[in-house]
Amino acid sequence: MDASRRGFLFGVAAVATAACRRSEGRSILVFAAASTHEALTELGSSFEAARRIEVRFSWGGSGDLARQIEAGAPADVFLSADEAKVDRLERAGLVASRRDLLRNKLVVVVPRTSTRTVATPQDLAGLGKIALGDPASVAAGAHAKAWLEAAGTWAAVAPKVVPTLDVRAALAAVDAGAVDAAVVFRTDASLARASRVAFEPADQPRIVYPVAVLARGKRDDAHAFVEHLASSAGRAVFDKLGFA
Repeated sequence: MDASRRGFLFGVAAVATAACRRSEGRSILVFAAASTHEALTELGSSFEAARRIEVRFSWGGSGDLARQIEAGAPADVFLSADEAKVDRLERAGLVASRRDLLRNKLVVVVPRTSTRTVATPQDLAGLGKIALGDPASVAAGAHAKAWLEAAGTWAAVAPKVVPTLDVRAALAAVDAGAVDAAVVFRTDASLARASRVAFEPADQPRIVYPVAVLARGKRDDAHAFVEHLASSAGRAVFDKLGFA
């Protein structure tokens, strides 16, 4: 190999090494609602490849994640399935910027082999056990409770509720046949293994997922990740998985 060729390759290697060193240690921590797991895992990988910034995730119910942020958890981005949780953080001065990113809907799922007729909120009152994300800490559960309250059936359904840690646990309970039905997001139902959608409520709460860059986080990198989620590539992933 001649000297000029060796010099060229050495220069390329030096630039690549310098780039790696500049990006070394750069990472962001994203707190995200459990219902966004598949979409954000895919988009996190594409962001890492494009920006050389590691993306780490903490999944859970939106209420639990919001409380962790209030307690000082070092998150940079928060994607919530409940506007009220981000509103609360914003009032506390913990949000640098926010935008509405996604919409979703509730559905009622039952075991695939079930022969019960479940087509209205009133039908839920006749079932045995119903899995919901805990309404106190899980957005899907809070939205389900609001829907059933508006339908006038919450008082009858509440004693039958099996609260779960997040919406995916509610789906898992009905997939396993441990409950007679569950109320989950439409996007979660598309991942069901042994359950089917019984019906999608006609009248249900507005469900919007806001994403926030947090005030105590790495704002520049966090903002870049939020822009990646809102890009055309991000929209394609969310559309594929059923978000509106």
